[in-house]
Amino acid sequence: MTDPTLERWRLLLGEAGGACLGGAQLDGQAAARDAAVDWLYGRDEELRRRGVRQGGTGPSTLTTFDWLDDIARLFPKETVERLQRDAVERYEIHDVVTDPAVLARIEPNPALLKAVLRTKHLMNPQVLRLARRIVEQVVRQLMDKLATEVRSAFTGTKVRRSGRFRLARNFDMVRTLRANLGRYQPETGKVVIETPYFFSRTRRHLEQWQVILLVDQSGSMVDSVIHSAVTAACLWGLPGVRTHLVAFDTEVVDLTADVDDPVELLMKVQLGGGTDIARAAAYGAGLVDQPRRAIVVLISDFYEGGDPQRLVRIVRDLVGQGSKVLGLAALDEQANPAFDRELAQRLADVGAYVGAMTPGELASFVAEHVGR
Repeated sequence: MTDPTLERWRLLLGEAGGACLGGAQLDGQAAARDAAVDWLYGRDEELRRRGVRQGGTGPSTLTTFDWLDDIARLFPKETVERLQRDAVERYEIHDVVTDPAVLARIEPNPALLKAVLRTKHLMNPQVLRLARRIVEQVVRQLMDKLATEVRSAFTGTKVRRSGRFRLARNFDMVRTLRANLGRYQPETGKVVIETPYFFSRTRRHLEQWQVILLVDQSGSMVDSVIHSAVTAACLWGLPGVRTHLVAFDTEVVDLTADVDDPVELLMKVQLGGGTDIARAAAYGAGLVDQPRRAIVVLISDFYEGGDPQRLVRIVRDLVGQGSKVLGLAALDEQANPAFDRELAQRLADVGAYVGAMTPGELASFVAEHVGR
């Protein structure tokens, strides 16, 4: 029987790793896995130069549809998602998301959502309807995860005074133990609780605030575009918050009318193109009704294709009138930014908060200021 560890090395290296098995050939499921991996990574010139995956010399007999079926059968879910992600992002195999037969069978995941957003301009109406299923399912998963984080930031804080509602989630263990220590029983090692104490929860008094999300829709910002749409939908309708969502490249598109429907909103986003951040900032500034009750969130990599001096002036004026300006180089689950640090520093120097956040952290930032 083949050693599983050696077999994995053979699958990783391709034919070049034949020595791992002492020259023995793969058979059965292992051979099928090798063929599926080679179909994808055998096309990689860099791997070929390194002698890792040589790839076949003849035409492949596998179609994309067959390959997707094979990997779903041969690999665990996490590996399937990685292979699909590399197919659409690394090798730009567009028929993964533009072939109706494939779309009807494929399991939605975040990598495919990004692929749909990048390639939907290539799709005919029939394919677009099928692709929407991917958008809907992944957005629903993101909404379910994020809605709890966003709403918990707005539900009030616990205060240390006795509450009328004796719920387990409000139980004040520290105060209860202190008050009942005199009833400690050494023989059992237990404290007899005569009087339990509970936190009371106070709901913040919320006055109306504007949250204006300005989202760079250049190709590098696709993760932030997705999470901005979902975050805006979660903020929509919360007490004390009026949400705007504006997408921009060299043009500015106000998508506020679709904020409560992130699927429709994402289907309208056009990724790619240039970037005029100053123009978007000027539009956002024009939306502000009460400057001291406005949070302007500029989500961009700050590689300005327009006028950086104008952008700095607009941000300085917004801060000067009392608005909060938050510059985010990334808004996604990883919050790993890649951005123009020089321009970001100039915005920070005139009073903007600059950084990267997860959607939950953005919700907490908004709640903190709205609740003041």
